[in-house]
Amino acid sequence: MKRKKLDSKGNIIVGTTAILIVGLLIICIFVLTSINYIQNSNINSESNDNFKYIIDDYSANLELMGRDSIAEATQKVYNGLPVLNSEDQIKKNLNNILKEKNQEFKEKYNIDLSSEAISVEPTDSPWKVLFKVKLKGKKGNEEFNQIIERNSSIEGLRDPLPIAKLTIVSGVMAYDDEIHYKTALSAYMLLHDLDSPESYIEATAPLNIKKCPYDPYIHHGDHGVLRDCLDSGYFHESADGSCYLCRLEGKGKCPHYGLEVFIQTHTPLNNETLSCSDHVVFADHYNGEKIDPDDWNSLILDDSHRKKYGLVGNESY
Repeated sequence: MKRKKLDSKGNIIVGTTAILIVGLLIICIFVLTSINYIQNSNINSESNDNFKYIIDDYSANLELMGRDSIAEATQKVYNGLPVLNSEDQIKKNLNNILKEKNQEFKEKYNIDLSSEAISVEPTDSPWKVLFKVKLKGKKGNEEFNQIIERNSSIEGLRDPLPIAKLTIVSGVMAYDDEIHYKTALSAYMLLHDLDSPESYIEATAPLNIKKCPYDPYIHHGDHGVLRDCLDSGYFHESADGSCYLCRLEGKGKCPHYGLEVFIQTHTPLNNETLSCSDHVVFADHYNGEKIDPDDWNSLILDDSHRKKYGLVGNESY
């Protein structure tokens, strides 16, 4: 028996079916490829986001790590050891902290980090210290290499200047949130042949750095403001005062924009003696007088500081 040949209709059906099957296979391959691509893209996106999160988390920690490295240098001063170069000392402290943090992130995120403090600098604000840290990171195919800059606040840290300047062997002490100079300042004044050193026996000053909120400072002349400032132990910005980095080195003044605080006497004496701003006592050495001769706790100020703080005339402050 002879086999029947496909007519034209049969050829069309077979051809169409073949085309449909091939087209369906192409569509399936395309769909599977697209799904795989999307999945890989999502994985890469999640990987990128995760890597960015880790770097951002580390960078955010730099502000606190910088502050801790400053506090460690301050503790060295309070332990009676000199800080001859505060920037180098703080960089050394920070690099030790960074090593610990790198190991912590390695264990937590399985990321390879290397970091190095390359500079510690004063800023235009005496309340901040600028840190620059070179950070390298690698996780899988992701890499990071950049210099990170962060400002760390010195507010709340102890003032290192009194101890760094006079040393602990002078008898100066820190307790009850105050610096107690005992006879250390009077001995310092005697050594430098300054007027009325007895006026500064048992003088006190704030221990911790607190930014004075009464700005502009002329408002200290308003009723009750000076009293609150002294009771709260506030520090003030001063072009003549020393920055925190220089205070660590025992410098009463420096070329940077710095701080000043009132050293408060507690004396019945009214004789002319050093104006009580700390940069005057420790560096500039010019005299002032009590703003209230009848008050044992009155500030001793020169004319320029009285004008700066609005403390002029015989008003009740």
